[in-house]
Amino acid sequence: MQLYNTLSRRLEPFTPTGPTVGIYVCGVTPYDTTHLGHARCYVVFDLLQRYLRYRGHDVRYIQNITDVDDDVLRKAREVGLPYLELGNRNLAIFRNDMEALNVLPPAVWPRATVEVPAMLEIVEALVARGLAYERDGNVYFRVAAAPDFGALSRWSREQMVDRLREERFDPDDPRKEDPLDILMWQASAPGEPSWSTPWDGGRPGWHIECTAMALKHLGTTLDVHGGGEDLLFSHHESERAQAEAYTGVKPFVRFWMYAGTVYFGAEKMSKSLGNLVLVRELLPRYSADAVRLYLAREHYRTHLTYEEGRLAEAEDLVGRLRSAAAAAVDTRQPAVAASRAGALRAAEAAPADAEGDFRARFEAAMDADLDTPGAVAVLLDLTAAIERQRDPAAATDQAALLVELGEVLGLRLRGQPSTTWPDFRVMSHE
Repeated sequence: MQLYNTLSRRLEPFTPTGPTVGIYVCGVTPYDTTHLGHARCYVVFDLLQRYLRYRGHDVRYIQNITDVDDDVLRKAREVGLPYLELGNRNLAIFRNDMEALNVLPPAVWPRATVEVPAMLEIVEALVARGLAYERDGNVYFRVAAAPDFGALSRWSREQMVDRLREERFDPDDPRKEDPLDILMWQASAPGEPSWSTPWDGGRPGWHIECTAMALKHLGTTLDVHGGGEDLLFSHHESERAQAEAYTGVKPFVRFWMYAGTVYFGAEKMSKSLGNLVLVRELLPRYSADAVRLYLAREHYRTHLTYEEGRLAEAEDLVGRLRSAAAAAVDTRQPAVAASRAGALRAAEAAPADAEGDFRARFEAAMDADLDTPGAVAVLLDLTAAIERQRDPAAATDQAALLVELGEVLGLRLRGQPSTTWPDFRVMSHE
C-alpha cells in the first residue's frame, strides 16, 4: 500500500509501526454545523480506516473536538449562549450527520475542555526547559527550538507571517521574541473561560490542544495525522514543532495526509464566507450512499467543486449498485446449486471481467494512495457483470462481493444499519 506523505511530498510504502495503526484527525470547532467540506474530510479518513481494517489491521482512530477556541467564544457571544451549550447543539447535529453518512466512530472523541491538564503538562515542561516563555499571562513556544520549523508546509518566512495575520495570530505581538513564535496559552479576557495556571489562569491556544490530545491518546509517534489541507500551516506545523520539542522523539507523525478543499463556484466552501452546502440539507434529497459515492469519485487529494448534477448522477448509480446487490440473496435450490469454485469460474469467464479479478483490481486501486475513483469503477464493472450474468450461482457470488467491497467504501447496498457515535455530552469545565 502506497500513501502520499505531505512531509516528503512523495508516495511512500505504508507499513504500521506496531500492531495497531494510530490515526489522529483534527475534528470540528463546533460554532456551526457540518458542511460538505467537513463531510469530505471525515469520509476520506473513514475510507482509510475501513480499508486498513479490510486489510486486517487493527486501527485506533482519534478525532478531537475543539470546543474552546476564539471562534467558539465569539459566536457564543453573538448568539447569547454559553459556549459549551453552543458547542453541544452543533455537536449533536454533527454527530447525527456522521452517523447518517455511515462514518465509523473514533475510538476516543476527546474534548479540548476535558484535556486541559494534558495541555498544561506540556506547556509547563517546555517553559521549564527554556523552550517556551511567558509574557503577561501568554505563553509562547520558541520556534528557534524547532530548527526544521516550516519543513511540513515548505513555506517561506514571509508566507508564514502573512498566514498568521490571516488567522489572527498576530505576528506583530510585541510580547513575541519572534513573529512566528507559537501562542500555546493565552490570558483569558473578562467573561471567557479560565483554568488555573502558574500564570494567573487563562485558556489553551489552538495548536497545543491537538498536540496534547494526539500524544495522550496515541503516543509519541503517530502513523497518520490527517485533516483538511487548510490546516497545513499554521496548525499542523505548530503541532509538530511542539510535540517533537516536548518528547524529543522524531517523527511525531510518519504520514501527514490531507483531504482537498471543497469549492462552491470559485470560492472555498467555508463558514466565514457563508457559502455552505450543509449535510443535513442534502440528506433529505439524496441518500447517504449517493453523497459518499459522489465524494469517492474524486481522489481525496484533489480540489472538489460542488456540482448538484454530479450528486444526482451518483444517486442513479447507487440505484444500479443496489439492484445488482439484491442478487446477493441466494435463491439457489440444493439440487442445482453450483460449487463456489464453479461459480467463480463462470464469473471469470464473463466478458466484463476480461481485465482480471474484481477483488484484485479493487485492492490495487485502494493500495494506490486510496484511488477511490478507480475502486468505484471496479464496482461499476462488477455491477455490469452481474446485470449480464446468466448463471444464478455466479450472480449470487458476484453480488456478495459487490456488497463486501461496497462496505469498504462505506456503502450500505443492502440497507445495513448506520454507525453509532459516542456521547459527547461531557463537561469538565463550567
